Amino acid sequence: QVQLVESGGGLVQAGGSLRLSCAASGSIFSINAMGWYRQAPGKQRELVATITNVGSTNYADSVKGRFTISRGSAKQPVYLQMNSLKPEDTAVYYCAAESALRYRPYWGQGTQVTVSS
Repeated sequence: QVQLVESGGGLVQAGGSLRLSCAASGSIFSINAMGWYRQAPGKQRELVATITNVGSTNYADSVKGRFTISRGSAKQPVYLQMNSLKPEDTAVYYCAAESALRYRPYWGQGTQVTVSS
């Protein structure tokens, strides 16, 4: 089992910055990749950014150049630095981990990010 806990969400004005953190515990040796997803009201959950065990990253087009995914020295925690935030970035942000233990990813509980105009 893998447990994920997100932190760092909040309310920020447009143009501001926030940094989200995701700490994994449990069978972290089984994790192959981690990522951030978001879900806005009335919309489907969408990928924001991912990072693999070898450090390869991938970003949604909507956040390229504004968001950066990174991780600590021991591959934990995983961060999402969000700059130049826009009102359309408002969503619940979820951390996810792909694990060799099972087909479905593990999910955190989510953290709310609200960007005011």
